[in-house]
Amino acid sequence: MVEIALDITGIAHGGVSVARHEGKVVFVADTLPGERVLARIIEDKRSYARAVAIDVIAPSPDRVPHVWPEAAIERDPAERAGGAEFGHIRLEHQRELKREVFVDALRRFAHVERDVVVEAVPGDDEVGGLRWRTRVSLHVDEGGTPGPYAARSHRVVPVTDLPLADAAISSVLQERFAGEERIEVIATPSGLRLVIGDQQPSVVTERAAGREFQVDDTGFWQVHRAAPDILHAATRDAIDPEAFDPNAENLDLYGGVGLLATAIADLGGPSTRVTTIESDARASQHAGTNLADLPEAEAVHARVDRWIADVARRGERFDGATIVLDPPRTGAGRDVAAALTQLGASQLVYVACDPVALARDTGAIIAGGYELTRLRAFDLFPHTHHLESIATFVRR
Repeated sequence: MVEIALDITGIAHGGVSVARHEGKVVFVADTLPGERVLARIIEDKRSYARAVAIDVIAPSPDRVPHVWPEAAIERDPAERAGGAEFGHIRLEHQRELKREVFVDALRRFAHVERDVVVEAVPGDDEVGGLRWRTRVSLHVDEGGTPGPYAARSHRVVPVTDLPLADAAISSVLQERFAGEERIEVIATPSGLRLVIGDQQPSVVTERAAGREFQVDDTGFWQVHRAAPDILHAATRDAIDPEAFDPNAENLDLYGGVGLLATAIADLGGPSTRVTTIESDARASQHAGTNLADLPEAEAVHARVDRWIADVARRGERFDGATIVLDPPRTGAGRDVAAALTQLGASQLVYVACDPVALARDTGAIIAGGYELTRLRAFDLFPHTHHLESIATFVRR
């Protein structure tokens, strides 16, 4: 394998840093800007290459011992556990790197010059950004041992701890699951729950914003223990009160089990009109249950893109409405984002877990006649490159 010395000059989306070698961009894992490293080339294309650091020649002052020894640079890259790609970086500097990626994405994809602070979750710094995950997916090797995949591979790495996860979750590492391929481990308010293989879903009760939410153990729920409360409050705060009408046809798109629909209702009161649209049938069913105490709330099972297309064909309008959307990591997409701007809503509140996806959709929303008026970002995934953000767009 080819090994070369590289000077790391910047950070890229996806948790990798940037260097150059013989005029070619090289994306390098397990390092950070300002370092000189010895790196192994793992992919070499015509216009770029990918590499992984195997030794640090000159470390950054922001490098710290990795929070997960089984993911540390001292291990062979093939043996490094994946899922904590920023674990070798000082927590405060992790947030600075995430900020740089976010600001750069807005500039490049939306042509928006906007700075943002990536906010820490209260209490995370005091515990080193550890033990926040309440849901973990593990894979099972041929001997039945559960563990994460090695970074950038589909090979199970045996580990003795999962430092980002709730402490109770690591207890499953001592068990064996012969004949299985994967397990899901969930730390719920009532105890630990395991979903083994293709086991049928069962319902768990989660708590957020003073409410209880029914959700499948295999369904979507924010993984950071504080995230549901934080995103509920931040969504409520992101809604511009001057553009909000509780009696309009307010929407919660990609609504899951109804968490953000309750944020809309909390702002406008129990009689607020809000419809949540969700493509997963069981999540939509749970949303109906979770919103049952709100007489003007409705849960609709439908794919958002198809639902919007049907609305457009019927010529329906949502004048004066507030539309909250929380799409998957890939974003709403330019077509959906553009279609939303034609519905007549007074404001769009976009909750995003990928800064590049948000930036791309921001361009379409601005082109459709809206102005970006508020923007916040939250470090809900310490020791990884991920962040969560909330943007408010008000019709010009």
